[in-house]
Amino acid sequence: MRIHYAFLLPLSLGCLAEATAQVKLKSDYPIQPVAFTQVKVNDNFWAPKIRTNAEVTIPYTLDQCKRTGRIDNFLVAAGKKKAEKLTEYTFDDTDLYKIIEGASYGLQVKKNPGLERYLDTLINIIGDAQEPDGYLYTFRTAKMEKPHDWVGSKRWEKEEDLSHELYNSGHLFEAAVAHYQATGKKSLLNIATKNADLLVKTFGPGKEEKFPGHQIVETGLTKLYRVTGKKEYLDLAKFFLDLRGTPGHLNHEYSQAHKKVVDQHEAVGHAVRATYMYTGMADVAALNGDKQYLAAIDDIWNDVVYKKMYITGGIGATGNGEAFGQAYDLPNMSAYAETCAAIANVYWNSRMFLLHGDAKYIDVMERTLYNGLLSGVSLSGDRFFYPNPLASMGQHQRSAWFGCACCISNMTRFLPSMPGYVYAQNKNDLYVNLFVGSESSIQLPAGKLNIVQTTDYPWNGKNEITVNTEKNFTFGLHIRIPGWATGQPVPGDLYSEANTNTAPLTILLNGQPVKYEKQKGYAVINRTWKKGDKISFELPMDIQKLSANNQVKADRSRFALQRGPIVYCLEGADNKDAVVMNVVVDKNAPIEAVYKPQLLNGVMTLNMKGSSTKRQLNTAELLKTTQDVTAIPYYSWANRGPGEMQVWIPFEESAARPMPAPTIASRSKVSASIKNPRMLKGLNDQYDPQDSRDASAVYLHWWPKKNTLEYVQYDFESAETVSETSVYWFDDAPFGGCRIPASWKVLYRKGEEWVPVTVITADSISKDKYNTIRFQPVKTNGLKIEIQQPAEHSTGLHEWIVK
Repeated sequence: MRIHYAFLLPLSLGCLAEATAQVKLKSDYPIQPVAFTQVKVNDNFWAPKIRTNAEVTIPYTLDQCKRTGRIDNFLVAAGKKKAEKLTEYTFDDTDLYKIIEGASYGLQVKKNPGLERYLDTLINIIGDAQEPDGYLYTFRTAKMEKPHDWVGSKRWEKEEDLSHELYNSGHLFEAAVAHYQATGKKSLLNIATKNADLLVKTFGPGKEEKFPGHQIVETGLTKLYRVTGKKEYLDLAKFFLDLRGTPGHLNHEYSQAHKKVVDQHEAVGHAVRATYMYTGMADVAALNGDKQYLAAIDDIWNDVVYKKMYITGGIGATGNGEAFGQAYDLPNMSAYAETCAAIANVYWNSRMFLLHGDAKYIDVMERTLYNGLLSGVSLSGDRFFYPNPLASMGQHQRSAWFGCACCISNMTRFLPSMPGYVYAQNKNDLYVNLFVGSESSIQLPAGKLNIVQTTDYPWNGKNEITVNTEKNFTFGLHIRIPGWATGQPVPGDLYSEANTNTAPLTILLNGQPVKYEKQKGYAVINRTWKKGDKISFELPMDIQKLSANNQVKADRSRFALQRGPIVYCLEGADNKDAVVMNVVVDKNAPIEAVYKPQLLNGVMTLNMKGSSTKRQLNTAELLKTTQDVTAIPYYSWANRGPGEMQVWIPFEESAARPMPAPTIASRSKVSASIKNPRMLKGLNDQYDPQDSRDASAVYLHWWPKKNTLEYVQYDFESAETVSETSVYWFDDAPFGGCRIPASWKVLYRKGEEWVPVTVITADSISKDKYNTIRFQPVKTNGLKIEIQQPAEHSTGLHEWIVK
């Protein structure tokens, strides 16, 4: 049965105030965010995106949860439905929790009785699946005949590895707090506290001594602690953290369990798990004053920002373990930069700011927010990226859904809460962290004020802040001066700008220049404010050409474009021949910014002159032509279908990839025993891999099939005389599933038959180089390769050349 979602559209412009206040705590972050319920965003950039999330993404993802069986998981666990199997992953329960969290955030901003009733229905379904003692994990409770491989024979047995029981609990807790604060109802909160009480009863010294394999329960527990005041929740969060790296437990970097958390000083392993853990450590440190936690996450932050972060704010460079790579190893086309990791990076940097009050954390947060996070969802709100690469040859495209849908549901819950990152307060100090057109109501100890931001940011640097106080009172207004506005795109030297802007920012108060102090990246104005006071300033929107540290091999002889907080990319749809890999732009080329209201929902484009190169047959000399080059905001790419894209633009021809020459192979129709158009494109794209493991460009593979006979085939445009063919095998040993083949042979089409060629010489089968077979010349209109895969592995191909 289809769910009807008309009720999900906003029914009121009124703001539903938080139904509850959190418990008064002895210790917490010295700086507190101004709740997003107090910030009404009304600009032309974020307001439409938040609205699309409410009107499209939330209904869409709820429908997908029904279609894909995620809601059925709970019904089966409750004994209300029968099924032979559940969904694919043991953490699929969290997709429903995260969407409820996002929908609840939406309810805090706009009343929606229909949505609230539907959430009540879902919460009843969740409650029915909870066991009497509070245990809630559908993959065990459902008691399937063939349990999932990640489910142990008893509770928590595989928790430190893959079961995700505590991960599920963490997202349940976060959703419950959001729902309670939105509606005042304790229905989901009671389910969550019952589960949390079970965890307190089960885990601890002398009890179950296991830590979560995937971190989130720690931040969930601290949120429950803030709402309930139950200190045992905070103590359990610290117990889980302190157990990592101790003897007798799984000891690997993948889940940050290789050392005690206080002894970790570099970011390693799965990037989402890691960043959730650092966020949890910040929460616990704020709530109990643990200085060792602070020292560790300070060092880890430096490691990430100085050595392991993409210019887009993306983190987690490698798909091997969805993990942080080595220092400065930041490949572009194979960049993983998972959407979930970008969201976690925002959470973490927000916490670091709340601890330290330094604008550098907001600089990183803003970079991530406008680029590597926002790229994760399409402009239409119903197509998504899991990884967010910084270059593509057309193999990347947004998907309608993923079997592992964590990034989709994470985006759904994040966007409604975005207004909560605009302001923060510390006693009578008010921080303006983000420049977003909005109206906010804020209570400081000295008095209440209404603050209005008027801006066309990020396209325009002009900003006007109107302060309306109920009475005249004194407070400090801290306005962030972005690092990019002073020539420092990020803290440290990972990325830099040649033309550093050292001019101080001019700030006007009621039309007259006002003196301010600079403190930790903020312009601080302390004064007695009165109703109608206006602050105005203009951030410099110069177009910046950024360079990467020379140790970042992938970005040598290239620059990236940034204007304001927005990182740009070249996309095929805007450029000659729909290709951009062959583009070269001089470092000194002038660039013009042009706003195009009809393009990609309205974006500022960057236009410049450049050149492009093209290979020719039978010569190494390249054809070079001049052309117009257009760049668009990175977040907006891949909204017009698959195509080429790159963020880092070559300024030397040696860094560019010339457009392929029209060879027999490139003109052929490609087919294979696997039907995947994107992979087929890789066979004749003339991309020479660095080695057999190179996963940066398009390649073809048959994983997970093993020990099978497969084929690839070229149908020529017309009959050709050929006598030689070469292949470059894809082999991702030792961690991947592909190896060089057991054997391969070449056949040609003769009439209606495929006939083996007469081999003259054949290279041995080996990786990291082209393997060539020379044969007696044949005139044919088609060539085929038959490949016998190894007994225990699959095989793949990077490139297939015909001569």
